[in-house]
Amino acid sequence: MNYSNSRRSIILPLLLSLALAAGILIGKYLPGGQEAQPQASIRPRNDKLTTILNIIESNYVDSVNRKDLVENAIPAILAKLDPHSVYIPAKDLARANEPLQGNFDGIGISFNMLTDTILVISTIPGGPSEKVGLLAGDKILYVNDSLVAGKNISDTDVMGMLKGKRGTVVNVKILRKGVKDLLNFDITRDKIPIYSVDVSYMVNDYTGYIKINNFAVTTFDEFMSGLNELRGKGMKSLILDLRGNSGGIMDAAIQIANQFLEKGQLIVYTEGRAQPRSEARATGDGEFLTGDLVILIDEFSASASEILAGAIQDNDRGTIIGRRSFGKGLVQEPVPFSDGSGLRLTIARYYTPTGRSIQKPYNNGFEEYYDDLNERFRNGELRESDSIHLADSLKFTTPGGRIVYGGGGIMPDRFIPVDTTGGSPYFFSVRPLIYRFAMKYTEDNRETLKKFTEAGEFEKYLDRQMLLDKFVRYAAAAGVKADPGGLKISGEIIHVQLKAYIARNTLDNKGFYPIWESIDPTLKYAIQFLKK
Repeated sequence: MNYSNSRRSIILPLLLSLALAAGILIGKYLPGGQEAQPQASIRPRNDKLTTILNIIESNYVDSVNRKDLVENAIPAILAKLDPHSVYIPAKDLARANEPLQGNFDGIGISFNMLTDTILVISTIPGGPSEKVGLLAGDKILYVNDSLVAGKNISDTDVMGMLKGKRGTVVNVKILRKGVKDLLNFDITRDKIPIYSVDVSYMVNDYTGYIKINNFAVTTFDEFMSGLNELRGKGMKSLILDLRGNSGGIMDAAIQIANQFLEKGQLIVYTEGRAQPRSEARATGDGEFLTGDLVILIDEFSASASEILAGAIQDNDRGTIIGRRSFGKGLVQEPVPFSDGSGLRLTIARYYTPTGRSIQKPYNNGFEEYYDDLNERFRNGELRESDSIHLADSLKFTTPGGRIVYGGGGIMPDRFIPVDTTGGSPYFFSVRPLIYRFAMKYTEDNRETLKKFTEAGEFEKYLDRQMLLDKFVRYAAAAGVKADPGGLKISGEIIHVQLKAYIARNTLDNKGFYPIWESIDPTLKYAIQFLKK
């Protein structure tokens, strides 16, 4: 598992991404950057619920655990409100906050379970593991004298062993290729960054590409670092990829929107029953006020992603390309409790500059709400824009005369259907094997592969290695017979995926995305759109 960058499937699983979107915090920082504080009115009261708990505790036929009753009651109460007001128990709160904080305490590796062994994919530059000498390709066999190889240990259990309080020490014994004896390392845990910008690179001589996977405290600084690097390489146009980005901290999205908009232009405003209208407007000192801008979204782009896309669309600043976004327009406020647990309570709605609320309806129950993306797939919306039907009452007009819609996500200006080309029964049978083969190939050829530092030369080398033929034999040995007809349909996509995953294992995302680009129809369309 990669601590820094989660891997997402193209379409499924829908429910997992929905759960992530439902639990993500958007309101830790309000417009203007002020940290949201718990409301003074939120305090325990001696009401009917407390009375009932007292009666149960005093008179119930069997002994009960009052704390357990409270823990179970809170989610049931919140379930009567909206899909995004959530209670997070103390044991889960720290992990839930990690993507928003942009760091965690650990040893600083990306790993994968290869044949039931912890394989180090890479070490975080400057992190504890790199400092003591761990290398990509090392296999961790023992953690604190406990054998972890061949024990069918889950990724979650591995992280539980390796993560821990800053300053504490974990001992690992590793097997290194070419070294006879196990190597012993004492690693002092430290703060490890979680990067929210996956990659920034030039797709051609004048167009830059930046992909943001979520919005955290560190996102704006990461974005500006990538933006300035690309400007130094001659970037005139920018593609900002928010696909699969389920949101995060509102202030990060506002800061990035500010880089594109003129002084005084409205970015977003929030308003709730107990929250007066609060606006965020551009300051006029952005670093990319005039260059051509495209933003990519899809059905998994939510909350803060929709704030950024909506601000650009409603101010006629750029072009939105992709598919209709998730539709989360509610603002949550963090409420911490003394036992380490926390509540994220919806306190307001946010509105795009034209005044639209893009929150999709949830009045028919949470089950239907969570099934919305599956329904989009069933009704053909992901394949045909004509399948999308929105009421005229949800229609808004931008200053430039562009028609936009509220009530259920951001509608793109240019629709790109979900890609089903290259799909065949053979491809779906071998798909689980593609990454496994890439890992094995990387391990078998690491000394040669590490000589390459640039994606273009890396791909040229892999193109000469007959990867597809080797993979077909590998898949056959794993029980999937060769299928010439299936390879005719899916051979190209399999080959590109093999190269991209091998590149990620060696060069991280700087190697992965430039290769994957050739099978990404939305990105390819955006590049051609900007050329015109």
